Parts: sequence; C-alpha cells; structure tokens
Amino acid sequence: MPVANFPQMKFTQMHERLRLELLRRIQRGTLSVSLLARQTGFGQAHLSNFLHCRRQLSLEAMDRVLAALHLSAADLLPVIHHSGDSPAEIEGTSVPIVSHAVALFEPYIRPSAVHSLLRLPAGVLQSLHTRVSNPRRAWQRFVAVRVPSADALAMDPLVLPEAIVLIDRHYNSLAAYRPGRANVYAVRHGSHLTLRYVDFLSDRMVLRPHNIAFPVDVIQLELGEAVGDMLAGRIALIVNEP
Repeated sequence: MPVANFPQMKFTQMHERLRLELLRRIQRGTLSVSLLARQTGFGQAHLSNFLHCRRQLSLEAMDRVLAALHLSAADLLPVIHHSGDSPAEIEGTSVPIVSHAVALFEPYIRPSAVHSLLRLPAGVLQSLHTRVSNPRRAWQRFVAVRVPSADALAMDPLVLPEAIVLIDRHYNSLAAYRPGRANVYAVRHGSHLTLRYVDFLSDRMVLRPHNIAFPVDVIQLELGEAVGDMLAGRIALIVNEP
C-alpha cells in the first residue's frame, strides 16, 4: 500500500511543494488568489508574494493554507512504498494508477490521489530512456491511468476498453522512441486526456487515431504554448486486461 514516507523532506521542500500545488490549481482554474485570500484570511498581496517566491510562509500560515485546501502535509509528499515491500517494489516497479486529471496536471502524486498500483517486472522502468523539457524534469516520472471504453475506441485494437496504460511523463518530445515506429501519447485536449499519435504542423498539433473510423483532430496552440506542454507523456506500456 502506498504511504507517505519521506525522511529526507525539509521544511523548504514542503514549502516549495505547497507553492507548486497552489500554482497548479490556479492554472487549472480551480483556485484563484482572491478565493484563497478569503479562505485563509491572508491579504492577496501576501499570497501573491509567496506564489512568486518573494516571501515565505510561516508554519502556522502553511497550516491555514492546507486547511483551506482540505489537504494534509502528507498530501504534499510523493508516493513511496512502505519499507516492508519487496525489493522489486522498492526499486520503483510499482506505479500509481491515478485519474486522468492527476496524470495531466499534478507534478507530485499525493497518496490520496492513488487509486491502486500497477505492478511491473523488475527492471522495466529502469530500461526506459527520456526526452524531457526542463519544466517537466521536476515531475514524478511514471503514472498509469485506466482507459474507459469510450476513450479506447479511437485507438482500437491497440488499446482495448478498460486497458491500463503506463505514461512516461519525462518523454514529452515528438522524437520517435524507436526509429520507424510512431509514439502513442497521452495528450491534453482541453481539460481531457486522450490517447493519440501526434504530429506537429506549423503551430498546430495533429492528433491521429489508430482506428481509421475516427476523425483526425487538430489543436491550435496558443501564443507561448509549446507542444511539450500539451503532452502528458509517452505511452510506454499498454496492459489490455481481459
């Protein structure tokens, strides 16, 4: 069972994880500085300075922010396995299965966000190489999601209904992982995660299904938006369960 167990965590690291969590929620539109100010009683300028690294919060202030967000300190910690796990699991061969929104937007996977674990043979994750943009390097690398029937149809028969896919969030480049073979990506399409082959033409992303009965989608990138921002990661493994 995944638990929070991070003995080397320092106050400054907790402080930074809280700041990133607030910025993530603001980016997603589920939080604003004015709303957080009302919930905590702090001034907007005080919170804005914290978000822009111009000042730090006291322990008491952090407690108030966590309470407003209905979080505990443990929710800021990455998923780490209990010390009683097998050696293979300690080596990082159990990957958290999370919601699509968590896979898209959350740099660190909170214990409360984990639905279950995907167990993998020893050495599988260690053999995968990365192509990652600098902002993504700090993200927890591997997550897995379950693909509902409606979302799987466009990639049928490569991805079957209720399949579990392993996402390498440190591979958000369009470079082919293997020469001559197209990568499958978990892509942010609006606020939704979708699985597609991806091409880039001018300032547009072209999302291609595996099932030719489904249409090709085109996403116009916003000014300053990069392709890597839209890719949750490369699909490194597909587990089609019976």
